[in-house]
Amino acid sequence: MNLSRLKWVFLATLVVLFIFVEFARYNLMPFLDSWQGRLMMDLVILVASLFFFALVFVLLSRMHERVERQNRELLALHRAGLDLSGDLSLDTLLQKVVEQATQLVDARYGAVAVMDDQRRVQQFVTAGLTPEQQEMIGAPPEGRGLLAVTLHEGRRLRLDNIEADPRSAGMPPNHPPMRSLLAVPIVCKGPFRGNLYLTEKVTAPRFSQEDEDTLERFATAAATAIDNTHLHEQLRSLAIAEERVRIAREMHDGMAQILAYVNAKAQAVQAHLARNRHAEAATQLDQLADAAREVYTDIREGIHALRTELGPGLSFRQALEDYIERWERQSGITSRLRIEGDLQLPATVELQLLRIVQEALSNARKHSGAQVVDIALEQHDGRIVGEVTDDGTGFDPGGPKRSDFPRFGLAIMRERAESIDGELDVFSKPGGGTRVRIDIPLKT
Repeated sequence: MNLSRLKWVFLATLVVLFIFVEFARYNLMPFLDSWQGRLMMDLVILVASLFFFALVFVLLSRMHERVERQNRELLALHRAGLDLSGDLSLDTLLQKVVEQATQLVDARYGAVAVMDDQRRVQQFVTAGLTPEQQEMIGAPPEGRGLLAVTLHEGRRLRLDNIEADPRSAGMPPNHPPMRSLLAVPIVCKGPFRGNLYLTEKVTAPRFSQEDEDTLERFATAAATAIDNTHLHEQLRSLAIAEERVRIAREMHDGMAQILAYVNAKAQAVQAHLARNRHAEAATQLDQLADAAREVYTDIREGIHALRTELGPGLSFRQALEDYIERWERQSGITSRLRIEGDLQLPATVELQLLRIVQEALSNARKHSGAQVVDIALEQHDGRIVGEVTDDGTGFDPGGPKRSDFPRFGLAIMRERAESIDGELDVFSKPGGGTRVRIDIPLKT
């Protein structure tokens, strides 16, 4: 019943009441002239009016309940959409999907069945079952019986009694009793194939058509979240592959220059020894030893940085906090991290921004002599701005190199920034510390 129908019911009832009054007045005129007749007529009109208003209030109450139910559903779908839109692994996402679905339609138990290419149950994620119950039930279902109807035929199911259906294969031993069933497929654009099953309506003996429609809408939202998770994982894998190529190139170029430096120092030592300049040769050997120690430290720090990988279930914020905590312990430099905004970043931006911050911290450790380093990240107006500031000795960015040992930090950071359309600036002066600033536009 909607407002348009209610309007016509109201008008029709008035017309019927008017015809009844006129009919009674015309056919019962002598009786109605008496006080008993007038009283009877008034009672009839009163009863009819009460019945009419009761009917109207009943219809309005039903409409109100329907609107409230729709509002609760929309709010639940909105909350579920927000909950499913985070950076989640597929396993975590499926667990949230089945938990949100059971809450949405007041089901006691729920499950998501994931199929492989041969339409066999590859994964079975449940909600409502305790770990003890799952252990007692044993292995997950194989996709026979009623599960196969939705798995293989892709059809919705709504049953009042599972065991009464001829397609049912029965329950395994130690399985909790389940009577009503509601099942819908999750139709994704990606490679995911799965179905959503709910059993045992808590607030009613059976699932309704509205429950089925609600669950189907939720399955559509879940399919979008699953597709987004799959695409995000693909982008992350692509970013990691590109990162490996970039690291290989950096290692090749860096090692080539380091070996050239070592070769030059070795030749200088030989030349000094040939001329019996032992002091000069010792100086060159000391420089070579310092370079070896620095390379060793750089390699250890590089390995530590590469171990800090972004992946499903680990946000950019968590990865950065973990790296900075370990870097602080190893370097002995106090670090302070400040993050503003939600930091919803594409996978490629996440990885390059993490590497830029790592390189800036590495430079601060090696060259600044700093006591404190501040790391600040802000996301606003479609951009993310990051700064790494130290209180060290600083340097003249336009001045000559501080040593002839190969340095790649600033060049590497600029190359990484340019690969994601960002801009990197370095502000420093002797005795005034150093500030590295990265400004990255976020494409929508």
